[in-house]
Amino acid sequence: MNNLWKDFDSVSAKQWKQKIQVDLKGADYNDTLVWQSLEGINVKPFYHQDDFENSFNPIPGQPSNWNIAQSIYVDDEVIVNGIALNAIDKGAEAIIIIAEELFDIPAVFKNFPFDKVAIYCKFSFLSQEFYNELIAFFSEKKATIYYGIDLIGNLTKDGNWFHSLEKDHQILENLVQNSSVINSIGVNTATYQNAGANCVQQLAYGIAHANEYLNHFSETNKEINFTFTVSVGSNYFFEIAKIRALRLLHATIADLYKCNVNCHILAVPSKRNKTLYDYNVNMLRTTTECMSAVLGGADTVANLPYDAIYHKSNKFGERISRNQLLILKAESYFDTVSNASDGSYYIEALTQELAEKALTLFKDIERNGGFLSQLKEGTIQKKIKESAQKEQSLFDEGKLKLLGTNLQPNLEDKMKENLELYPFVKTKPRKTLLEPIIEKRLSENLEKERLENEK
Repeated sequence: MNNLWKDFDSVSAKQWKQKIQVDLKGADYNDTLVWQSLEGINVKPFYHQDDFENSFNPIPGQPSNWNIAQSIYVDDEVIVNGIALNAIDKGAEAIIIIAEELFDIPAVFKNFPFDKVAIYCKFSFLSQEFYNELIAFFSEKKATIYYGIDLIGNLTKDGNWFHSLEKDHQILENLVQNSSVINSIGVNTATYQNAGANCVQQLAYGIAHANEYLNHFSETNKEINFTFTVSVGSNYFFEIAKIRALRLLHATIADLYKCNVNCHILAVPSKRNKTLYDYNVNMLRTTTECMSAVLGGADTVANLPYDAIYHKSNKFGERISRNQLLILKAESYFDTVSNASDGSYYIEALTQELAEKALTLFKDIERNGGFLSQLKEGTIQKKIKESAQKEQSLFDEGKLKLLGTNLQPNLEDKMKENLELYPFVKTKPRKTLLEPIIEKRLSENLEKERLENEK
């Protein structure tokens, strides 16, 4: 093989471009082959070593392996325990506990294999007493636990603090100061993606979001370890680069605070492009999204069941979503190399450009008062709406295609009788401190119209 390469001369980027222009037979290179993404990035038809002045630096904090997670909603503690143990028996390597109210901790984690399976908490409440119980329980069990408390994430999604600014921060400070709590703070960037923010916005808002916590805790000298929750869309290579860029940006900001430059990333497929009709296509979407998450370097990947937007939690949907990840890991060799995307000219270029654009936007946010200030002013919400509307217009015009929905739809497909969950944006008028960031799927308006016309 070494001798074979010596028989061929290397081809420069200039030579490649000249050859392409000859083959275009007079057509304009930029108009024909270069396209612009929603982030304003011009994507070229090829990338070459000549495009880079320096060699590639490794992405900080990339994991040597990734875990398969399953999300479980806490309702009946005994049932939840059974679901968790079954999921672990069938291949889950991490469990995400989702709860809206207090629950019986020992009952949920009865016979749980704490030495083998990590636990992520996604709670829509904040209770000092409950967290004290949780910390004492998990400390005794020597569990690997990611508490992921995100006060700002709740504010962006709900429009209010859990209790109040002062009380929320006091509870979080107490937990951060607890010596047995390592992974206390979460940053949920999934809300931004599901609401329509582009990749650059997601990165900039995520880092600005984390920077608010770093500012607050900078004087405590407490080591802050962030758990980022990232929602992965269908723009395959951009999503790979997005996760890599997040690690670069986090390392840059954390280093200024003398904090741990490595972060932990939990990745989940986007809800924004999921559809009600021809729902089996959702499995194809989530498969490529999970692939992007793995190749981008997520620590843990939790798949989204194909029927999650309209069905309650069910064994079949959960089994299929888990098996998609098992196939990627055990049969498709996605666990063989931990940094498979490193050195790809296209992905390296995207990573660099996304990080640079996001850093520019982050600096602009900081110059204008910071993330919380811009949330209160409504600037962040306005920018996300503008991005979402651009994407929505492309979908409405048929330029952004969702198979089975605005491309080759099966008009005989009926869904009205299958809805266990309301699959559209819910309105709940209430007084809020600021305008919440609302998640919305691209196909909602079209699906509402189809449901109304079903006979």
